[in-house]
Amino acid sequence: MTGGGMESVEVFTSEGKGRGLKAQKEFLPGDVIFAEPAYAAVVFDSLTHVICHTCFKRQERLHRCGQCKFAYYCDRTCQRAAWLNHKNECSAIKRHGKAPTENIRLAARIMWKIEREGSGLAEGCLVSIDDLQNHVDSFDEEEKKELRVDVENFLEFWPPQSQQFGVQYISHIFGVVRPGGWESKQGAAFNASSPEKVSNSCPEEAIGIGIAETGICGRCFEYCHMFVLSFSHEAVRSMFHTQMRIELRALSKISPGDELTVSYVDFLNVSEERRKQLKKQYYFDCTCEHCKKQIKDDLMLAVKEGESKPSAETVKEVIQFSKDTLEKINKARMEGLYHEVVKMCRECLKKQEPVLGDTNIYLLRIFSIASEVLSYLQMFEEAADYAKRMVDGYMKIYHPNNAQLGMAMMRAGVTHWHAGLIEAGHGLICKAYAILLITHGPSHPITKDLEV
Repeated sequence: MTGGGMESVEVFTSEGKGRGLKAQKEFLPGDVIFAEPAYAAVVFDSLTHVICHTCFKRQERLHRCGQCKFAYYCDRTCQRAAWLNHKNECSAIKRHGKAPTENIRLAARIMWKIEREGSGLAEGCLVSIDDLQNHVDSFDEEEKKELRVDVENFLEFWPPQSQQFGVQYISHIFGVVRPGGWESKQGAAFNASSPEKVSNSCPEEAIGIGIAETGICGRCFEYCHMFVLSFSHEAVRSMFHTQMRIELRALSKISPGDELTVSYVDFLNVSEERRKQLKKQYYFDCTCEHCKKQIKDDLMLAVKEGESKPSAETVKEVIQFSKDTLEKINKARMEGLYHEVVKMCRECLKKQEPVLGDTNIYLLRIFSIASEVLSYLQMFEEAADYAKRMVDGYMKIYHPNNAQLGMAMMRAGVTHWHAGLIEAGHGLICKAYAILLITHGPSHPITKDLEV
């Protein structure tokens, strides 16, 4: 695997989508096309007391900032490393009386960085913070109302002694950092992830939001994978750490002149729904081949074939039942009613299995939930069966080097291991490792954990 740099890509205007990137050289699967430092990042509101605000590591015992009583750190080393970004935030929280929401905290950190360094093109970055696309002009009335509230709350929090910015510029920053994962077209806002241990049978957990300055375009079907590599706590201790950064890795062979694209949404949905989501959340019409030709839609809506092929009316009824059940399941999960979730999954599968094909997305969603919750309840044998069937379906739909596929295989492998199915579990973990080596690289904590 090789590493690229900013000289390996070219910024260009992509018709209908804004600024994009093209490869300047050939890349093979797993190659790092470029790595870019995070411009700013903060922990989610719901996790501020359990995640270190420097290395983004979950800890049982964290040391609280003695001044603002808001920020938490692993130890003095992490606290000292955070001081440049936390200094202004700390005094502002004390003056304000409480910490604002994650969006306002992130916007404030961006503004303080602009105050310190200016808003021009930073070294090693492709575009400046001023050039990131904000989509404010495309907001509907509800989004404009939310933006006005954010700006008002920001102005209440922003210290009078700090550099003052106009409402239009503040709105631009909020347009860039608004919730939704990747910031489309020009620039990227991202969810920082915590690589938890493999043994907990969970994928990466989103723990914060941040922003990086890049110019990559989005699609439904990805040819590159972009992820956030957070601080290493051990590296912070040794003082050889690199700051949180965003990496772009090739999933397939890329030739010079090819446009670089990432998937803004999970591919595990029919093309019509993916396009709706992209339009609503990222304000562009996807024109990728998979959307235009509805590739794999037939697999994702598959039904049983042969003599027992169900009628169209039966399929419609089962799909609607699946949608209704998924809503109930999500509610029960939020309330922690996990045994009720298992019961609903089993009831739903009884209706689905005689009607829906093995790659039908509604069947796969139930498999995914059932395997995850059953693993949590330590009912590993049943969980392993559902996990294997889920992975078998995913392999027919996802790109072979898709990160979600790799994470699903990892979870399935661990579940099989706990169920006593050591050989099958080992095989799944080896396959997961091969995928994650390409999508995440050999130095990512998840990949390194799989080596053990």
